[in-house]
This record gives sequence, structure tokens and C-alpha cells, in this order.
Amino acid sequence: MNSIRNVRRVAGVLAGLASAWLGLAMAAPAAFAVTHPTPGPAGYITPGAPGFPVPPGPPPAVQVHTVVVGGMPGWQIALIAIGAALFAAIAAVLADRAWAARRRPAAVAA
Repeated sequence: MNSIRNVRRVAGVLAGLASAWLGLAMAAPAAFAVTHPTPGPAGYITPGAPGFPVPPGPPPAVQVHTVVVGGMPGWQIALIAIGAALFAAIAAVLADRAWAARRRPAAVAA
């Protein structure tokens, strides 16, 4: 077996593992986001648990942050989409030409 195939296979496996690690690293902050329970008489007990009654009155208001301020304009999104489409088309043409150059030429009739 050609040694470059081994290198390509190992490089592919390493790239896959690196992508998986990056995905886990990006998802970890969201996975570990928790609210801290209210401290009660026996340590950390949530309201409504046995021995810790629910306080009277409405629950505290929760402030919701929406992403309305800032954001990305539509023309920038369109420009990114056009650039990605051009990149994909150029890469496909180059890959097709490289693949065609590696093929053996057809037998020429004399």
C-alpha cells in the first residue's frame, strides 16, 4: 500500500477528531449553564421541597435578553452566501480537472 494513503487516512482521522473536539468545546458552555438553587435550612433546597414552603406572592420576574440590537444586515448575509457558492463552484471545477488529469488517457486508435 502506498505510504501517502496511510498519511491521508491518519490526517483524515485527526481532522475528524479535531472537529468533534471543537464541537464539544463550543457546546460545553451551554451544557453547563445552570441556575443556582435557593439556599434553604438544610443546604441547597429548592422552594416547594419538603420542609421548605413556597413563598407567597408572584414569582420573581425574569429578564429575557433578545438579539435585536446589532445583528447582521441582510446584504452581508447575501454576500457571504454568494461567496460560499462561488468558492464551492471553483473548488468543484478544480477537483474535476485534477481528477480528469489523473485518469489514464483512452487508448488511441491508429
